[in-house]
Amino acid sequence: MKNKSIYLLLILFILSGCVGASSKGVFGTGVSIALDPRSLGTQIDDSIMDKNLDTRLLLINKNYLLSVKTKVLDGRIFITGKVEYPEEKLKITKLAWETEGVRSVKNDLKIKEKFNFKQSAKDLLITSQLRTALIFNKQIKSANYNIDTYKKKIYIYGIANSEDERKEVINEAKQILDVENVVASILLVKDLRIQKN
Repeated sequence: MKNKSIYLLLILFILSGCVGASSKGVFGTGVSIALDPRSLGTQIDDSIMDKNLDTRLLLINKNYLLSVKTKVLDGRIFITGKVEYPEEKLKITKLAWETEGVRSVKNDLKIKEKFNFKQSAKDLLITSQLRTALIFNKQIKSANYNIDTYKKKIYIYGIANSEDERKEVINEAKQILDVENVVASILLVKDLRIQKN
């Protein structure tokens, strides 16, 4: 079992690429690591924690690969997605807390309901509109944010350079048509354990 875990972890690292000189950063494809306010060591630690958790989730249930999303920022784990039963949500939370180096866990997993194409399309449109608004807002470094929308509720995860930028991101989200709630888990650069010099 241990060899299987190590093998799967190695495959995930190879498939996802390394955090380093490439243009694929912790925040996703095309994001320059130079934009990330965390130190390179913190970025690597967070990436390792994220891959470790993803691997352990995959060993429990292969469906989690598509239905559960994890993000690690400065040792804080954020979980979104959908699961079948409430027990799964608790199990995933426990698994996240067992990750070495974890500082906190925020679990925003939802229990699956019957698929609603209209609702899914609306959520995708809300996410796209907010992503576009963040890109065009010169006061915001849009590359530092992940956005997920579920039933007209926007979840924003990221790192803001200042309290003003944090407020601006939340304000942009609240201005999107049909948004019912905004859940912002935005860290400030000054609150990071280790920052770039």
